[in-house]
Amino acid sequence: MSQVVQIAGSLLVLAAFALAQAGVLDPKSQTYLAWNAAGATVLAVEAVAEQQWGFLLLEGVWAVVSAVSLADVLRGRARAGRHGAAVNRALPRPRNRRERLR
Repeated sequence: MSQVVQIAGSLLVLAAFALAQAGVLDPKSQTYLAWNAAGATVLAVEAVAEQQWGFLLLEGVWAVVSAVSLADVLRGRARAGRHGAAVNRALPRPRNRRERLR
């Protein structure tokens, strides 16, 4: 059963990542962050059960960062980044998939 749970958690994280890379999901969307938080939490719990501390560090931090970001989005205030919202607004946004790939 443990392997099934690990695969399910991994698929959540990987699906979110793949869909974001394909331009289907916004990395700051509720769906992306929820899938990441859920998948990483499942994997962190499994890491505790298996006493795999390095894996717990990776997945635990991943889960916390995703959960904090999701909470910010749900409260209506996405993180602006280290330099503030003004810098993020100043950067040109790609208009289509081809521009994102450059």
